[in-house]
Amino acid sequence: MKSLTKVLPLAVTLLACAFLFVPIVLSVLAGVTVNYFQGLSSGLTLKWVGQVWDLYSGSIFLSIWLAVACLVVTLVLGVPAAYALARNPGRASRILEEFISLPLAIPGLAIALALLQLYGTYHGFRTHWSFILVGHVLYTLPFMVRSVLSVLAAIDLKTLEEGAASLGAGPARRFVDVVVPNAMPGILAGALTVVTLSIGEFNLTWMLHTPLMKTLPVGLADSYASMRLEVASAYTLVFFLMIVPLLMAMQWASARAQRIMQ
Repeated sequence: MKSLTKVLPLAVTLLACAFLFVPIVLSVLAGVTVNYFQGLSSGLTLKWVGQVWDLYSGSIFLSIWLAVACLVVTLVLGVPAAYALARNPGRASRILEEFISLPLAIPGLAIALALLQLYGTYHGFRTHWSFILVGHVLYTLPFMVRSVLSVLAAIDLKTLEEGAASLGAGPARRFVDVVVPNAMPGILAGALTVVTLSIGEFNLTWMLHTPLMKTLPVGLADSYASMRLEVASAYTLVFFLMIVPLLMAMQWASARAQRIMQ
C-alpha cells in the first residue's frame, strides 16, 4: 500500500509532463524537418528557422521591447502602489486593490475594445507601439501590485519604518532603503509574471496591433494561418528559445533573492 502511494503520484506527474512536453517536442521537430509529412526521414534543416527570422525578426524585437517597457512601467507604478496599500490598510485600500485587479476579471478583447473606442481616433498614438504597451500595463499591473503587497503584508512594515524614522530617515529614504529591499522577492516574482505575460499575451494584442506592429503571439497566429506547417513550427521553436532562458534566469534571480532575505 505504501509503495502504491509513492508510485501513483509519480505516475500522475510523469503523465502530466508527457501531456505537456510531447506536443512541444513534436512541434520543435516539425520546425527543423525538411518535410513534416515525410517525418524525420526527409532530413533536418534550419531553413525554416532562417525564414522565420527573415519574416518575423521585427515581431521578436517588438515583443522583447514591449516586455521590458511593460516591466519598467509596472515597477514604477506597482511597487509604490503596493507600498501605499500596505501602509494604509482598510476598506478604501481593499476597494482600490479590487479596482486595480479589475482587468483580470475582464476579457482582454473587452479591454482592447475600450482602448480602441477611447484612443482609436488618435492616429499617431494608435499606430505607435505605446498603444499596445498601455494594454499590457493594464493587464499585468495587478500581478505586480499583488505580488509586492503579499510580501509587504507578511513583514512588520510598521516597525521597520519606525526604526528607520528614529534614525532620521525620511519617507523617500525609508522607501528606497527599507521597503524595496524587503519587498525584493515579491518584486522579482512580479517581474517574472509581468514579462512572461507581456511576451505571451495574445487576445488583447491581437485587437490592438497593426500590420506593422505584430508581437510574437500575433506573428505565430499569422504564420499558422498563412504559412507552411514547418514555418509555423519553426516559429514555435524560436519562441521557446527566446522565452525559456529568460524564464530560467528570472526564476534563478527570484530564488536567490529569497535565499538572501532568509
